[in-house]
Amino acid sequence: MTDTAFDTLATTRDLEAAGVERTQAEAIADAVRKAAGAGHEELATKTDIASLETKIANLRADIYRALWMQGGIIIGAVVALVKLLP
Repeated sequence: MTDTAFDTLATTRDLEAAGVERTQAEAIADAVRKAAGAGHEELATKTDIASLETKIANLRADIYRALWMQGGIIIGAVVALVKLLP
C-alpha cells in the first residue's frame, strides 16, 4: 500500500485560520499525520478479503458436510436401536 502525502504545514495554516492557536494546530496536524501513516501494513487489501471469503465458504461447506454426516449417524443409530427392540 502506498503512503499518501500529508501536508502538515497546510493543515496547520488551515487550523490557524479557523482560530486554533499555532501550537495546538501544529500538534493536531502532527497527530493526524501520524495516524494517517500508521498501520498501513495492518490494513486488508481486496485480495486479503477475497482470500478470507474463500476460506469462510470452505469452512461453511465443511460444517454443513459434518452436520449431514452427524445426522446420518444419528438416524442410523436410531434405526439400529429400533431394530433391536422386541
